[in-house]
Amino acid sequence: MKKNAMVAAIVAAGAVGAIGVLGGYQLGKRQAALAPASAPDGRKPLYWHDPMVPGQKFDKPGKSPYMEMQLVPVYADEGAQDGAVAISPRVEQNLGVRTAPVTSGTLPLMLSAVGSAAFDERTVAEVQARTNGFVERVLVRTPLETVRRGQPLVEVTMPEWVAAQEEFLAVRRMQAGASPALLAAARERMRLAGMSEQQVQQVELGGRVQARQLLVAPRSGVVTELAAREGMSLAAGTTLYRINGLDTVWINAELPESVLAQVPAGAAVTARAAAMPDADLRGKVDAILPQVDPVTRTVRARITLENPGARLAPGMFVTLSFTPRQGRAALLLPSEAVIRTGARNVVMLQEAAGKFVPVQVELGAEAGGQVEIRSGLREGQQVAVSGQFLLDSEASLKSSGTRMGGAAPSTHHGEATVEALGQDGITLSHGPIATMKWPAMTMTFKLPPGGLPLRVAPGERVTFDFTQQGDGSFQVTAMAPAAAAPAHQHGDGK
Repeated sequence: MKKNAMVAAIVAAGAVGAIGVLGGYQLGKRQAALAPASAPDGRKPLYWHDPMVPGQKFDKPGKSPYMEMQLVPVYADEGAQDGAVAISPRVEQNLGVRTAPVTSGTLPLMLSAVGSAAFDERTVAEVQARTNGFVERVLVRTPLETVRRGQPLVEVTMPEWVAAQEEFLAVRRMQAGASPALLAAARERMRLAGMSEQQVQQVELGGRVQARQLLVAPRSGVVTELAAREGMSLAAGTTLYRINGLDTVWINAELPESVLAQVPAGAAVTARAAAMPDADLRGKVDAILPQVDPVTRTVRARITLENPGARLAPGMFVTLSFTPRQGRAALLLPSEAVIRTGARNVVMLQEAAGKFVPVQVELGAEAGGQVEIRSGLREGQQVAVSGQFLLDSEASLKSSGTRMGGAAPSTHHGEATVEALGQDGITLSHGPIATMKWPAMTMTFKLPPGGLPLRVAPGERVTFDFTQQGDGSFQVTAMAPAAAAPAHQHGDGK
């Protein structure tokens, strides 16, 4: 009987202990769940937030999407929230803090690139031998020589031309007995042999055979190919000269794939060259060539530019400014307001006079000293555009800019019930942590590198110290039974 009574007493004690642990856990969750949605004195919250994710704000109360707890209200007359920077108006003036509003406008989608000039292949002309013959004299002897339209290039002798001239003159001499149709046919034969209209007229006016003929430049430009040599034989179709015009030039620019939507064919382009620093050359995008460079992942855009005075030579580099057909409406902010860390983009939002809060933003296109804000801000909000002293580089970003408002405690203290213990972390149901502005809740902490300094088991009450790590996690640094205190006591979080 005594043995059975003892067993019953042990079972009852265990049940009471379990109920106590469960009750403590439920009480912690209940305390978090019963966080008031408004202040007892009727103050209206500015917004609600999760203390574990202070940068995310909500416009109504509810359960946090990040933690097993209710959102906490923030009021206008509370002290500076986590991450806020508070400075007096006098300090703000002395340090030259300037703010600018977030505005809604049209972002001028300007894009700059560097291109190289090349000959416009649509202005090419070739001088060829129309029939067999010989080169008697070369008048333009050097490549890249500039020639004008009608300038003599080379003197040739072509037997077929001589025969056509003799036939025409013979028909004309017997014109009294010949029909006009026969004379017209003889004239047409000279043209079909390759003689120009000017050469045909010279034969008619001179009345004699011209054995040697001058071939002239069909257009003004630069001799880019020269094959004529004195004494050489010619076959029909032999190219003697290739002439490229310089009234217009092509500019080849390599553009990233990401900007192709902003630069359609027909977009206006302004170009400047070092050889013409005082001139803006106007042109347009002729085509986006359908080929991507497999190494640079760029696409070539072909631009046609007017070239007055032929001052822009092929091979020169030019700076291009593309003007797309239209911009697009967006939230805009001065580019200087954005603090770029590489991992994220942050601005200092002015919530009240002398109070700034770091806000992470998503950026879009940037042009003309303005940057598009895709998320994180709304129109009309004021953002600091100078005085980035409020954020002390990496340390300021990690501490959310709290240096100007007084350093936050590096170690925090609390009392909790152990819920679970694993190899990498310990789960605690803790009470409110005043220094972190946390309500009571259950969460997991990292273990110290050397492990816990004492053996604990689920259900035990402990006091503990913890710190916030650089990656945003929380790590226990000291722990003791609730009857004792950790090595670095801070007064139960008050």
